[in-house]
Amino acid sequence: MAVRRLYPEQPLSFAFTPDNLVWAKREIAKYPPGKEASAVLSLLWRAQEQEGWTTEPAIRGIADMLGMAYIRVLEVATFYTMFQLAPVGKTAHIQVCGTTPCMLRGSEALIEICKERIADHAHELSSDGKFSWEEVECLGCCANAPVVQIGKDTYEDLNPQLFDKLLYDLRTGKAPKPGSQIGRRASCPQGGPTTLLGDGKRDTEKV
Repeated sequence: MAVRRLYPEQPLSFAFTPDNLVWAKREIAKYPPGKEASAVLSLLWRAQEQEGWTTEPAIRGIADMLGMAYIRVLEVATFYTMFQLAPVGKTAHIQVCGTTPCMLRGSEALIEICKERIADHAHELSSDGKFSWEEVECLGCCANAPVVQIGKDTYEDLNPQLFDKLLYDLRTGKAPKPGSQIGRRASCPQGGPTTLLGDGKRDTEKV
């Protein structure tokens, strides 16, 4: 894994919004005294959802809330690649799965579209600052490859045309529906079931 460092330009401070602060306190209360550090992942994720990326003041603030040493929260934020340590697109940061199943199903074409439509290199902002992208490891939707993730949602069964439409919808303020982009339910086969099509009754007559 590449060394991940904090972005050199940081905001001066961080504070959860009132609603998020209520949520954070409720999340911390799920754990027994002395085990508050167990909430670190969920608090970091909520801070990133609020700010758009994981900032150094947020890391310090969460460390204080949980009674953790700053370096311990920093270790978590720099270890897990789901935490963005630099500013990302204000509209969307697109994570394209490049692991073997997605690659075999065309993820390289999606990456080329990202380079053309967003920026030449991963983690660069688009010219309007609204989009960024990166290639990531397995997103856990291999049966519905290729897949991209935006925030906590995955968009599956993509091809270049469907991915272009997804980007267009995001640019024009539409909210694309997560999940399969070809109408599959979960990981059901395309075209419907191909086995176990009978009525379920066994033929007990002797041949």
